[in-house]
Amino acid sequence: MEEKSTMRIITLEEHFATPGFLDGPGQDLKNAALKFEGRATRLIEQLTDIADKRIAAMDAAGIDMQVLSLTSPGTEQLDAADAIALTREVNDFLAAGVGKNPKRFAGFATLPTAAPDKAAAELESRVKSGGFVGAVINGHNRGRYLDDKFFWPILESAEALNAPIHIHPTRPPQPVVDAYYSGFSPLVSDMFGSPGWGWHIETAVHVIRLVLGGAFDRFPKLQLVIGHLGEGLMSMFQRLDNMTPAMTKLKKPITSYLRENVHYTFSGFNFPATFLDLLLEVGVGRIMFSIDHPYQPMAPAVAFLQQIPVSAADRERIAHSNAEKLFGL
Repeated sequence: MEEKSTMRIITLEEHFATPGFLDGPGQDLKNAALKFEGRATRLIEQLTDIADKRIAAMDAAGIDMQVLSLTSPGTEQLDAADAIALTREVNDFLAAGVGKNPKRFAGFATLPTAAPDKAAAELESRVKSGGFVGAVINGHNRGRYLDDKFFWPILESAEALNAPIHIHPTRPPQPVVDAYYSGFSPLVSDMFGSPGWGWHIETAVHVIRLVLGGAFDRFPKLQLVIGHLGEGLMSMFQRLDNMTPAMTKLKKPITSYLRENVHYTFSGFNFPATFLDLLLEVGVGRIMFSIDHPYQPMAPAVAFLQQIPVSAADRERIAHSNAEKLFGL
């Protein structure tokens, strides 16, 4: 208990939403709250609060700071004009919340990914204005991934600003859903294709595509953040290097990029074996704490952090100092 009271804790995959988002891309969340009483309604209340009630919950769990990001599905499935308009509203909302409590909150900027030049400019504006420490991108943009050079103005801006990009899971493209995850009850198919499996494999594929597409050879200082203790990547490290530099024409083996350009957070994956696998593959300096609030409860996540089998110094690195170093917090 003494460690909990003295160790600073920063969490990095903590979500919010705005009324405009809930009337648009987040309408499924809003509809669920209207249809079901209880947790769904509380979820909407928690998402839209980035003030006193959230801070009280953080205090109760021993959380010092949250880095906030717009909840999935973000703006990535919108056309460019709609994405630009919603991005402005969302980032203004977040900037106001961070501005009122800068010691408790920081932000990942939402970007209009469909308009890369605008997205790059938005990222630069938000990071330079203060309070924003990087960007969140919710997976593919209507089936196109960040390895597509169309999106590289975003990567160029992120590298120049030293602003990491958090790639958050999203629903796979519909043809993938149809081929891989259909044929079961609607509930099973939805869970199979999303939090039960598909989200995580989708994100892992996205990261591998960025490596194979040469993004990190072109932008060697670019840093990504992914959650869920590596989205399954760590269990395949050695296998990925079957694709050698001679084959891929990359400057380094695939796992070198995964150890040098990617950081990994917990996101509610309070799984000891998975944590140890990731630790052995990437080392403590690449691992940071997160909870996935409000989708996951704070207290069990903090309890897991307190008991992971690492030294006190390494626990401090995971709890706060790695994030402080990466994001300048």
